[in-house]
Amino acid sequence: QVQLVESGGGLVHSGGSLRLSCAASGTIFSINVMGWYRQAPGKQRELVAAITSGGSTNYGDSVKGRFTISRDNAKNTVYLQMNSLKPEDTAVYYCNVDLRTAFWSGRNDYWGQGTQVTVSS
Repeated sequence: QVQLVESGGGLVHSGGSLRLSCAASGTIFSINVMGWYRQAPGKQRELVAAITSGGSTNYGDSVKGRFTISRDNAKNTVYLQMNSLKPEDTAVYYCNVDLRTAFWSGRNDYWGQGTQVTVSS
């Protein structure tokens, strides 16, 4: 059983900062990609940022230069530092982890429950 626990969401004013955390626990053999997605009501879920086990990163165009993704492999935790927040960043942010539960198994995606980020004007 794999569980992802998210934290760090909240309400901030435009221009403020937040740091999201997502810790994976349970039966984990290895983790490949960890990332963050977000979804606003009535809109499609979109990629915010992703990071591989080797540290390669990918960002959505709308957050480049403002957000930074990082990971602590010893803690199976991924972080998202969000700076210069804008009202359009308001959404539920979901952690996503691509991992194996055993060396013979294929990779599967696991999702966190989501954390609300609200940026006021």
